[in-house]
Amino acid sequence: MQKYWVVGGEYQDTRFDAPVGESEEWVGPFESYDEAEKEWAKLAWLTVDDCHRRYRIEQIDPEQPPPCTD
Repeated sequence: MQKYWVVGGEYQDTRFDAPVGESEEWVGPFESYDEAEKEWAKLAWLTVDDCHRRYRIEQIDPEQPPPCTD
């Protein structure tokens, strides 16, 4: 069964490829995309005035191996 996570946080610049600190924040898992979208919207609106913060929804299938993080 698919799980959904809200991933993001504060980044060093607006390319959003290097988070501030060791890693991105992961919130979840959520059972449905709609649940994840509600959390994403909440986090996005809380940080709407901070151009170095960004969040996205990731879909992960626990039956599959984790994605490579190299």
